[in-house]
Amino acid sequence: MPILDIYGPDDFGRPIHHPTGSPARAARAERSRALPMPSLEWTPEVERATAHLYARVQNVIPEIEWPFMAPYVKAINDLKAQRDAVILAHNYQTPEIFHCVADIGGDSLQLAREATKVKQQVIIQCGVHFMAETSKILNPDKTVLIPDSRAGCSLASSITGADVRLLREKFPGVPVVAYVNTSADVKSEVDICCTSSNAVQVVESLNADTVIFLPDQYLAKYVASKTSVKIIAWKGACEVHERFTGDELRTYREADPSVQIIAHPECPPDVLAEADFTGSTAHMIDWVRKHQPKRIVMVTECSMADNVQAELPNVEFVKPCNLCPHMKRITLPKILDSLVYMREEVTIDPAIIGNARRSVERMINLKN
Repeated sequence: MPILDIYGPDDFGRPIHHPTGSPARAARAERSRALPMPSLEWTPEVERATAHLYARVQNVIPEIEWPFMAPYVKAINDLKAQRDAVILAHNYQTPEIFHCVADIGGDSLQLAREATKVKQQVIIQCGVHFMAETSKILNPDKTVLIPDSRAGCSLASSITGADVRLLREKFPGVPVVAYVNTSADVKSEVDICCTSSNAVQVVESLNADTVIFLPDQYLAKYVASKTSVKIIAWKGACEVHERFTGDELRTYREADPSVQIIAHPECPPDVLAEADFTGSTAHMIDWVRKHQPKRIVMVTECSMADNVQAELPNVEFVKPCNLCPHMKRITLPKILDSLVYMREEVTIDPAIIGNARRSVERMINLKN
């Protein structure tokens, strides 16, 4: 079914909101007890201690680069136990993070589910800020750190809680679904969250003939094509996925008609029309594991192709390399700084966290 209607910040006379860092967060981080900075020399001991980890990524990280990464990898893994910390990493993190220091990796839904199970008192979120907020929402009594609080998201910055309230006024009684790529403020104003893995299921679970779906207009169009529910959408978009075009993918097919193309539903419709498979990052990875094509174009943030190729070296990835500048703010040195200095801590207003937790937990607890 086509989109019923679509709204954006301009329709409410408001410029796009870009959240800024909290001075209180920086002050709290400075008051935290710091540990001595570990040695970052490349030594035979470091080489031996990290050899098994380099074996995981040797297909995607040149051997000449490993001596610069390995001391950080060892220091981070040593400090995790000392800090009682766990590292959660999104599929878009670089291989040295995803495969070598992360304890849990996955898409937004997987990370949200796993965040409810962690026993450690400190969570290091290697992703973007809304993901760290989600971990805090689900673990209000734990310390949640993000290595760089500037790691934002074009989707999350496209809408505010005030916008949701205005939508509710315009469409009274219509349930609201928020993509997990939103701030805690937005999550506190909606009925339920979703990810690209379960968006159709979440929309249909509300048993409503019309649903407000925000903020990704392209994911909304994808959902609308898969359900009879009428969708009212928001004019947000992922700055990475929006850059792909159908013409670009047709060029790959012309060069090699046998190439397989799989795409994320945050991409525009003309891109999805060219794809052999459309799914969330987790579903894309599962598809590649199952089919193991000779050559594939993975239409999403390009670090994920590196992470999958590290696991499946026999698959050749043709990489249209669109990088997320926010994800790439997370680096090994910044992760180490988080552990040494306990920064940067994610905090959420207690008045917001209760309602936000309700909408996230409704998503997590939804039965397949």
